[in-house]
Amino acid sequence: MNNLAIKSKAASLFREASFIAEIKDADEYAQALALMDNLIDDYGENLPLINILSVAIDGWESNSPEFEAFNTALKNTPNGTATLRVLMEQHQLKATDLRDTIGSPSLVSMILNGSRKLTKDHIQALTHKFNLSPTMFFD
Repeated sequence: MNNLAIKSKAASLFREASFIAEIKDADEYAQALALMDNLIDDYGENLPLINILSVAIDGWESNSPEFEAFNTALKNTPNGTATLRVLMEQHQLKATDLRDTIGSPSLVSMILNGSRKLTKDHIQALTHKFNLSPTMFFD
């Protein structure tokens, strides 16, 4: 291992793309997301850089004023509801698509808006349908 060569290569990389280690503004955030999209195309080969870049992206999204309202809403959303929202988004599902899993579309809407909670039966059905651990739905 040649420490001098490693330091030189790292310095060169960070001069060209300092956002890999720390994102300082919205422009760097956009560059980081574009790079991440590119890296994911060859996930296995790029995993070390993906891991480093994901820390920088997470840091920006956790602390940037532009994400403050989102982060506050996320903190105030029960895990079960947040997990259900993500599943629906990832699988491009509407409330009617969960009729056999949760119940009527109006019940799904009430769960999503916080006026009703997921029951044990709902969680069991969702974990079976999406092959998830039930812990994904608990705070």
